[in-house]
Amino acid sequence: MTITTEHAIIHEIAQDGQGQMRCRLRPQPLLNRQAVDTMLDELHQSYSSKAGKGFGFFGTHTEDGEANEAFSQALTQYRNGDLGFVEFSSNASQLLQEELSKYDFSQGGFLLLSCYTHMASDYLFVALLSAKSSMTVLDDMELSQNNHLDLNNIQLAARIDLTEWQADKESRKYISFIRGRAGRKVADFFLDFMGCVEGINTKAQNKSLMHAVEDFVSSSELTKDERQECRNRVFDYCTERANEGTDIEVKDLADELADQGAESFYDFAANGRYELDDEFPADKASLRQLKKFSGTGGGVTLSFDGGHLGERVIYDPVSDTILIKGVPANLKDQLDRRMKGE
Repeated sequence: MTITTEHAIIHEIAQDGQGQMRCRLRPQPLLNRQAVDTMLDELHQSYSSKAGKGFGFFGTHTEDGEANEAFSQALTQYRNGDLGFVEFSSNASQLLQEELSKYDFSQGGFLLLSCYTHMASDYLFVALLSAKSSMTVLDDMELSQNNHLDLNNIQLAARIDLTEWQADKESRKYISFIRGRAGRKVADFFLDFMGCVEGINTKAQNKSLMHAVEDFVSSSELTKDERQECRNRVFDYCTERANEGTDIEVKDLADELADQGAESFYDFAANGRYELDDEFPADKASLRQLKKFSGTGGGVTLSFDGGHLGERVIYDPVSDTILIKGVPANLKDQLDRRMKGE
């Protein structure tokens, strides 16, 4: 178990007979501690490793800001001891119900709120869960249909780093959230009920880091193998941070590369050209370019390990061609059979 659960509760938001959204509030926290700890530990691990999350902070969307500050105000009261957890969660559920009532597309769901501690940081996890139907076989070999929470397909979830929120008022990334499959707008209503504003472009920061790393190794007097080793170190460090759910720290990364040339990577990256923050979340999709080259276009998809460039894979920018030495066996078999058929 990697987390310590303080409180957890589930409320239901669903349509009534007239099609209006209504809350069904639970009057006390969840009592089955073993089941709660197991579920939240699983959710924490899967959420931390999920790629493509957005990051933000409590802000306002409306001119007066009153509606959007209700969640953060209630959370402040809870953290100050002026509001109990059940009362806070009930307020949050009603805020989400009001937000959902503005839209026609939502069927509601089960709102999970949980406060827990992981590695000396306090978190609030907020997720709107859906129920999924499944079939099971009873003792008498009869079929029975059951509903269970779909924990493997969570699309509406956010996690607030309560420790960072209260310690650093200038932070713009203490709230993380899952981006919708079709982009952030799919989850706008979920962020709006919390008053969350996107505060940092994680993908842009990671791409700037990748550019800085490439420029750094290109400008240093390293061999081809040493350059790839440098990229591998960056990839391993950033991937580890992504899996842990912690930020990339440019100074720490520079220490990892301390023996890769005379110039400090931290000084190199801080020259203003890359516009890098000292700390920012990792984005796994952006990190892959340290290991692989890939692209799709015109009916052709190509991907290969970066270490093969200049050896098995020869790129000629003048003629706009790529020569591959040693065609993969399964591809070679397909090509040979096609050639024989023609």
